[in-house]
Amino acid sequence: MRGFFLSFILASFIYAEDMGSLLFHGNCLTCHHETKTISAPSTSELRQRYRDAFFSKEEFVSYMSAWVKKPSYEGSLMHDAIKKHGLMPELGFDDDALKSISAYIYETDFLEEGKTHPKR
Repeated sequence: MRGFFLSFILASFIYAEDMGSLLFHGNCLTCHHETKTISAPSTSELRQRYRDAFFSKEEFVSYMSAWVKKPSYEGSLMHDAIKKHGLMPELGFDDDALKSISAYIYETDFLEEGKTHPKR
């Protein structure tokens, strides 16, 4: 029984660590390629712009997740991208999912990731 409990805790920790990555890769890559601007700004570009504006992870995650929940031109730091691609639609994700995705974006250097994962 103790082994099961320990396995459950370990699996929960791994699951939590990978949740942002899973949500990002399963949803966001549809429009936001990691390094290339195609139908929306690249994730590396938006990450850089918002990290320049919000120095702490907490501020970045709070602002990014709130903006994605209810996108607006006024609240964006990427007016040029909105003019080019249009405003991001509301997607209906819950707050926890948006925070997980935002934290993953904050923590991940997509330019470095591309060097280690060239097939993406």
